[in-house]
Amino acid sequence: MSSGITLALSKGRIFDETMPLLQAAGVTVAEDPEKSRKLIIGTSRPGLRIVLVRATDVPTYVQHGGADLGVVGLDTLIEHGGQGLYQPLDLKIAKCRMSVAVRDDFDYAAAVRQGSRIRVATKYTQIARDHFAEKGVHVDLIKLYGSMELAPLTGLADAIVDLVSTGSTLKANKLVEVERIMDISSRLVVNQAALKLRREPIRALIDAFASAVGG
Repeated sequence: MSSGITLALSKGRIFDETMPLLQAAGVTVAEDPEKSRKLIIGTSRPGLRIVLVRATDVPTYVQHGGADLGVVGLDTLIEHGGQGLYQPLDLKIAKCRMSVAVRDDFDYAAAVRQGSRIRVATKYTQIARDHFAEKGVHVDLIKLYGSMELAPLTGLADAIVDLVSTGSTLKANKLVEVERIMDISSRLVVNQAALKLRREPIRALIDAFASAVGG
């Protein structure tokens, strides 16, 4: 097992958009994770297996050696801190943006200009804290895990910081995007110790991903 390498992926968009990159690298997966209950899946490349973990856990698995490599959104990586992780590639998949949104009748410009405190609901507290600190705006952060859109509608918060893809969910809930914080895509992350111990197979996989991405 020690000679094999493990790639951590999360089900859903990241898994689906990583598949064409793996296929371009000549790797197919043995099973469809949506149909199988298995959490560890073999591949056509000898010694390469995939572990399916929750998106927010991918950096932790890679950092602590539960996986040698992983694919993770930049948002998750920033919240995790990225300690001990080598980040060789932007895979340019699962693209979206991190934005500030408010109720369409809320005067955001006035609220942040006055230097008053605003209440911000988000799952991404590190990104939100850094963004508002840079603007010199005092914020009370409210950490939520569910639908952020509810927070301004119920009066829980003045604004939300969340991932936005098409913006249709915001629109449906009468919210508007008032600030784009950063563009998000998924990164390949590698355990630094594993890279030293199993340099050749890991480097070969990194190079295969790089070719598939066109980088």
